[in-house]
Amino acid sequence: MTTTEGRGPVLVFDGDCAFCSSSVEFLQRHVAPGIATVPWQFSDLAPAERDRAQREVLLLHPDGRRVWGGVDAIAVLLLESPAWAPAGWALRRAPGRAVGAAVYRWVARHRHRMPGGTPACRVGGPT
Repeated sequence: MTTTEGRGPVLVFDGDCAFCSSSVEFLQRHVAPGIATVPWQFSDLAPAERDRAQREVLLLHPDGRRVWGGVDAIAVLLLESPAWAPAGWALRRAPGRAVGAAVYRWVARHRHRMPGGTPACRVGGPT
């Protein structure tokens, strides 16, 4: 796992995906200024987490014992920002969590079609 001991959480994302990189820049500017980020391609994640990071964004807790993925990672980040906390709260509870998870999966499958997306952003097979 990427070492986070003594620091804040670390956001792990797909550095080859322009849409993901732009989304992380938005999060750093508007939601979580100062959040540490690392592309999974340059991380020291364990093999299982590395595989997971290819499919969804990961948020690594500073103590290294907790990993949130996908919409849960986004919700935890949102909860840390006073302006965005209500959205984070909604994503952690029903029915917001189910809706958020469905939207996250749809965006992840179609990220190569999103603004700034390229063929390198495609996850899995054809959509």
